[in-house]
Amino acid sequence: MKYKAFLFDMNGTMIDDMQYHIKAWHHLLNELGAGISMERMKEECYGKNNELLERIFPGRFSEEEKHTMSWEKERQYQESFRPYLKLLDGLPGLLEKARQQGIKMAIGSAAIMFNIDFVLDELQVRPYFDALISADEVKRSKPDPETFLSCAASLGVDPANCLVFEDSPKGVEAAANAGMDCMVITTLHDPADFAGQKNIIGFMKDYTSFAW
Repeated sequence: MKYKAFLFDMNGTMIDDMQYHIKAWHHLLNELGAGISMERMKEECYGKNNELLERIFPGRFSEEEKHTMSWEKERQYQESFRPYLKLLDGLPGLLEKARQQGIKMAIGSAAIMFNIDFVLDELQVRPYFDALISADEVKRSKPDPETFLSCAASLGVDPANCLVFEDSPKGVEAAANAGMDCMVITTLHDPADFAGQKNIIGFMKDYTSFAW
């Protein structure tokens, strides 16, 4: 295998939880009067929480207010998703095989560290990862390449030798902007949603079909 590092987005990529994020946002934003559909909410679920709130309500809330709403959304998300929290099929075996083969691994997510800790500690998979880059560690969200370039730098691996696992078009674009190949997990989006993105090496519904 030519790749020396695997970089994982988390939500929708390691765990099938994006519908829970979408529903939590949909409930919270419509309580605030957004009048937003579930389909648009699906499209808006990328980037940092404060950025999402600013896209929906430009100029309406202070940073402190957005921070408070963000925490409330994450509380709702964790409460509803915890009974269903598990890694996607095939991922536990992939993590173990990658570790045995000396492939370095990192998480590069737009989630806050609160949610990354929730997943890693509940599922007891923290030891597999050599670097964790959350929304708290970057200035620019995906599709900017900062998240994945920070992962590569933390691992000491050239970006060209990194394979990104992603579930969203914005995440695939971020990988492309970082000069990285990408494997797409189709938990939320169909292959047609990624038309024109040339760094994709394949599509998988989970990790059981990943070819080494």
